[in-house]
Amino acid sequence: MAGRKSNKKKRISFRFGALRAKKKQKASRLGPSLLRIFNILSVALAVTAAGLILYYGEKYVKSIKPAGTGPVVLMDTPEWVGEQLKAKILAYAGGRTFRLNEDAAQLVSEKLSSVAWLDDVKALTTDKSIQVHATFRKPVALIQSGLSPFYVDAEQVLLEYVPMPHLLIVEIKGLSPAKQAPRFGDVWYQDDLAAAIMLIDRINRRDRTVTPQKPLLGEIAAIDVSNYNGRKKKRDPHIVFYTGNNTTIIWGAELGTWQKYLESTDEQKLAKLYGYYKNKGTLSGGVKYINLRDPRDNIPLPIDKY
Repeated sequence: MAGRKSNKKKRISFRFGALRAKKKQKASRLGPSLLRIFNILSVALAVTAAGLILYYGEKYVKSIKPAGTGPVVLMDTPEWVGEQLKAKILAYAGGRTFRLNEDAAQLVSEKLSSVAWLDDVKALTTDKSIQVHATFRKPVALIQSGLSPFYVDAEQVLLEYVPMPHLLIVEIKGLSPAKQAPRFGDVWYQDDLAAAIMLIDRINRRDRTVTPQKPLLGEIAAIDVSNYNGRKKKRDPHIVFYTGNNTTIIWGAELGTWQKYLESTDEQKLAKLYGYYKNKGTLSGGVKYINLRDPRDNIPLPIDKY
């Protein structure tokens, strides 16, 4: 019995030994294969990672590449804007050149938006400059107030004085004192100023259709509104023009109010004024004054044939 048990144990031991040998043999065959696969995957991952680093690294380098520098350029400036005014506006931007990036464009836009001469300012960056697109305010009248003169545009916005001898700009005199000193870029809300600007605009529009080659407005040096609305004396002319040699042109009441004072209509006054200008070739024809408000005066018609 003891011999049988011993033999049985030997057979079982031999069987387990064989199984362990097979497992070791199988593991020895799989090991190198797995190692090769692992090595291949490691190389592939390394190559992929290197490619991604190069791609994004190049992109990052491009993004942080220092921006170039360039000047600020005013785009689409009207013909009447002279070099002196351009230089004055650009001086408000600060600096001759800027970094050509969005931050610089935003800074230029903010600085120039505070300049009275410009409205609706937009600054764009290109590879050569910062381009400024804006609407320019055109002066129509000059006002002598205090030590320094200044302009107003058609909307009564105050503009800093810059010599502009090439423009037809009429001086407005006799304005009532402002309750609060307006600043450049602000609208000066005054009725007497508005009345004078309305007359300038009316004459300007008539010049474009009737006398474009030699505008009549060029002979009007000043408009006096000191008796606006008859504030000094009701019976005296409310508005008076003066030529360069001080010929007085009596306009009369404010636009749209002629009937209150039994004067010629506004169109009749314009017809008389342009009729005289056509006949004499000037408003300074050696006379002391030209009266437009009397409705009994002859009226040259029609004005559109001149």
